[in-house]
Amino acid sequence: MAEQGETPGGRRGYAGTWPPRAAAAQAGGYAPSDFRAWWSLVETLRGWARAEAGAGRLLPWVPVAFGTGIAFYFAAGHEPVLAAAAVVAIALCAAAFLLRRHKVFPVAVMLAAAAAGFAMATWKTARVAHDVLARPIYSAALTGFVETRDIRERTDRFVLRVVSIESPRGGERIKFERVRLSVKKGTAPAVGSFVELKARLLPPMSPSRPGSYDFGRDMYFQRISASGFVMGSIKAADPPDSGGFALRYSAFMQGLRDAIDARIGNVLEGDKRAIATALLTGRRDAISQPVNDAMFVSGLGHVLSISGYHMAVVAGVVFFAIRALLALVPALTVSFPIKKWSAAGALLAAAFYLLLSGAEVATQRSFFMTAVVLIAVMVDRRAITFRTLAVAALVVLALAPEALVHPSFQMSFAATLGLVALVQIGMPKLFAAPDNSATARVALWGGREFSMLLLASLIAGLATMPYAAFHFHRITPYGVLANLAAMPVVSAVVMPAGLLGLAAMPFGFDGFFWWLMGVGIDWMVVVAQWVAKLPSAVGRMAAFGIGPLVVASLGIILMGLLRTPLRWSGAGVLALAILWSVSAPRPDILISGDGRNVAVRGKDGRLHLMRSGKDAFAVKQWLAADADARSAADASLTDGVSCDKAGCVTPGPDGALVALGLRPEAMADDCERAALIVTVRQAPPGCRASIIDAERLRRQGALALRRTGDGFAVEAVKPRGIDRPWAPSAGGEAGDAETAITVSRPARQAIDATPSEADLQADE
Repeated sequence: MAEQGETPGGRRGYAGTWPPRAAAAQAGGYAPSDFRAWWSLVETLRGWARAEAGAGRLLPWVPVAFGTGIAFYFAAGHEPVLAAAAVVAIALCAAAFLLRRHKVFPVAVMLAAAAAGFAMATWKTARVAHDVLARPIYSAALTGFVETRDIRERTDRFVLRVVSIESPRGGERIKFERVRLSVKKGTAPAVGSFVELKARLLPPMSPSRPGSYDFGRDMYFQRISASGFVMGSIKAADPPDSGGFALRYSAFMQGLRDAIDARIGNVLEGDKRAIATALLTGRRDAISQPVNDAMFVSGLGHVLSISGYHMAVVAGVVFFAIRALLALVPALTVSFPIKKWSAAGALLAAAFYLLLSGAEVATQRSFFMTAVVLIAVMVDRRAITFRTLAVAALVVLALAPEALVHPSFQMSFAATLGLVALVQIGMPKLFAAPDNSATARVALWGGREFSMLLLASLIAGLATMPYAAFHFHRITPYGVLANLAAMPVVSAVVMPAGLLGLAAMPFGFDGFFWWLMGVGIDWMVVVAQWVAKLPSAVGRMAAFGIGPLVVASLGIILMGLLRTPLRWSGAGVLALAILWSVSAPRPDILISGDGRNVAVRGKDGRLHLMRSGKDAFAVKQWLAADADARSAADASLTDGVSCDKAGCVTPGPDGALVALGLRPEAMADDCERAALIVTVRQAPPGCRASIIDAERLRRQGALALRRTGDGFAVEAVKPRGIDRPWAPSAGGEAGDAETAITVSRPARQAIDATPSEADLQADE
């Protein structure tokens, strides 16, 4: 019998007022089973999140936050105040320490790391601060010490540490620390020498278009104030002092590199010699352009830049060689830790390779990571972990914050992150098979190693693809094929032969090893040229903004660092980045910083060129950023362009005319007919067309314009409010950096596209 207050339908009387479960489901409400499924999903996500926040998971995210702070520094409109940045960083680091036992500790650590990165970048810029040349100097007398020298395919180049400089500009005070000068091939002075010369000096190269790579920023952090070329002869002079230890060290290392190159040159020649020298000394400018292009198109370009792969091969070969030699003595094997001794020897070899190769950013990163791995072996710790990568990243970014915006750093760490993640999830286990199975028998013949190499190449290629597309506007569809065909030979023949050649060189028995190295290089070049000629081998990608690259980087980091199924959220982020990048609009008009080269998108969707100068580099960059396969000398670039001695004119995609004015007599007609005029001269008053003149280009640099409803939206290399040490503001009135141009009237008149030959300007 039911107790008082109960009903047969439930434990309490009011329970009977609830509708039956089936009726509730039919009424469209949430059934308890649906609620349980939703709650189970929430609990699963919470469990994954707790696992990601577990012990030991915080350190790999610290360099991500540190790098984010550096990125914010480079995004600033003007130079931050060092004292303010340092105070904020110290305060947040102290707060993170005090909160170490609270739940908000991870957030505090990330904020402190970001502030520390921002402060470190600010301090590095203040530490290397120097003057930057603003206007060309056509004849400057310089004296100084030669610090570095590059032997290139057609010219040589060297960096001069300036002791004195005299300019024809009377009374102007000029103080430079270093300049980089080009000279005829074979005439560059020796490193460490003190010379006097005359040179034409130019300001550091500014980006050829908005969003392209800033070479001037690189030069600034190398403390180079100007570039240029030598005029006349270079004379040796008596130095005012010894030049210091750093100069003597540079001279010694350069002499060693020259000696290695000379010994290689006794056996190899041409591209084989250049590539062998590049692999051992890092000097890769002497490689011919066709071979260099084939290497990068095929996806083997990474071999030419000393990075993690080369450092790993050097350390691995030395490690196993020392261990094998020590293992020949049984007493050593039993009584002493020969594995640790081998790791110490490999560390010394890696350090020597770092110094020999010039210690570029990618080489530094790979050395620090290799050093952490070898030290882990010496102290009996696990070697390849995310912590190893995190420590290497923090060291590189702390020493050189500017490395963050360099493609070498981005591609190197992206590839390494992908490979470490692959190791962490157990790459060898992916190909494990039961004994006596067919897969096991294939593994005995190298199938397992081949599969691991295939997967590693695929992961590294995919991880670096966003950065190659952003910086170089290309992808490598056959990169995995090229790496599978060439890298085993490079690993087993080329690099070991090079190391044995270095070891044998002092004794005079190195010739055979250089020959053997050349055999392997021949195979690598053949593979690169074969892959580069395959259909659609050149994967071109139009330029896109920094936004998609940041989103792609976030996706790669999520997929690499997260351990739970939450990592697949990174795939969604990557998909968003891909959609964003392929939908990025292309500019309708590109204008060079000197106003002498103008590219206008025609009705056919391709760029058409008006120019009065010979800036082939800028045109090449424009075409690459437009995913255009044409060369800078292609005759089709001038299709539809009408030129004479006074200027050029061509229609845009909507038929409105764009003019390049070279002489005053062309301005009156251009003002009546054109929608936009680009000129290095003064426009007449009352001109009805919009004007881009030399003064605006001096203040803003190269411009990219997109057609809007009643005018053009303008993107500049140096927008209004941007004033950084490597790109100082040129000043001007408050309205000189407008972001849009309004067309007073659309000029859609047709032009005569068939002028006489006498009126046409040669496009060379």
